Amino acid sequence: MADTTGNPTDTPATSDTNPPPRKSSWKYIGPGIVVAATGVGAGDLVATLIAGSNFGYTLLWAAVIGCLVKISLAEAAGRWHLSTGRTLFDGWASLGRWTTWFFVVYVVIWGFVYGAAAMSSSALPLQALFPDVMDLKWWAVLCGLSGLLFVWFNKYEVFEKVMTVLVGVMFLVTVYLAIRVTPNLGDAFAGLLPVLPDEKDSILNTLGLIGGVGGTITLAAYGYWVNAKGWTNTGWMKVMRLDNRVAYITTGIFVISMLFVGAELLHSANIALASGDKGLIQLGDILAEEYGTATAKFFLIGFFATSYTSLIGVWHGVSLMFADFVARFRRKEGVTGEEVASGRHEKSWPFRAYLLWLTFPPIVLLFQGQPFRLIILYGVLGAAFLPFLAATLLWLLNSSRTPREWRNGIVSNGMLAVAGLLFLVLAVKQIWDQPWADLF
Repeated sequence: MADTTGNPTDTPATSDTNPPPRKSSWKYIGPGIVVAATGVGAGDLVATLIAGSNFGYTLLWAAVIGCLVKISLAEAAGRWHLSTGRTLFDGWASLGRWTTWFFVVYVVIWGFVYGAAAMSSSALPLQALFPDVMDLKWWAVLCGLSGLLFVWFNKYEVFEKVMTVLVGVMFLVTVYLAIRVTPNLGDAFAGLLPVLPDEKDSILNTLGLIGGVGGTITLAAYGYWVNAKGWTNTGWMKVMRLDNRVAYITTGIFVISMLFVGAELLHSANIALASGDKGLIQLGDILAEEYGTATAKFFLIGFFATSYTSLIGVWHGVSLMFADFVARFRRKEGVTGEEVASGRHEKSWPFRAYLLWLTFPPIVLLFQGQPFRLIILYGVLGAAFLPFLAATLLWLLNSSRTPREWRNGIVSNGMLAVAGLLFLVLAVKQIWDQPWADLF
């Protein structure tokens, strides 16, 4: 997914204040770390653990393909921002009003429910680490409020540095656990061969693992983080592509490490984990029995880093997207990448209004429980977003809206088409599985 456009020549920089480098370099890496940290949440780790506990190393290849698929989506989003100088929402708006309506309904309902889920997920490891301090709900409120204050008072530069530190914690914990359980490398290499488990619904389980590797709306936010970093033109294209590869190599290491833990620690002992974030608390108890309290606490610290990076990542990235939507709606014209890079959006009232929406209304859900009908809508919209993203990127990057030299090549079109079909199948399954009979 590196260069899919025939090695085009980079255009000169348009900004004297932040000239692009002559060649890509590791020192510029940043947005990729942010998207990797935000995209890999506790739910992804649980899903991978369960896949490892159920099927051993058999689905290792599916986790790798999941990373490749997400690389293509994030690269496409970043390429749109850099090649056109326009934001992704501006591209969506050019396709018709239906995209705007979908986005608005999605971010309002999704944000309301996700806020409660993210706060609860971050609170679980804190309560396990400090069991006698306060109730889980109050830990969740504390996580939400701290995320709000952090994003409210800091610009992208500080946000990126904190995310990088937390990713370092995640990396150390997951790799340490993978080494600690002593993986069978022969079986692991065999797991790279595309073989389906001999189980009921194995195809859907495999597709679910591929689709669950790191990110939903955070993939769309990647282009905004690229601009916030100060990358605003095609001179940064090579750097963006290196950054994007780093993002999903990092994601792949997280996921593969947890699959090793599931395969060695759970599959061999025939231990079943609970679904959802509580499965990670259960894993902490198992680690304490097998390797001691210190290892269990180290894991819980990594669990918190995983959950909290997803929380503040969404608080920042999706708020940037909402600010873009409001600015375009008010001015009737698109927002440029230069405007995002200026940092003005991070201090705007729409950005902060969406921050408040992600924080305070979901607190009500923490104390009253999640309304049934809203959860169904949340599930449907969440399932529909990635097919929407893949389809619209295919449309935008194969049309005159994108400069010819930066339009999709054969590889990019193939990967985006595969991604779209994959996520469409998963969306249909998720929508089909909703308890529609109980809705009315």
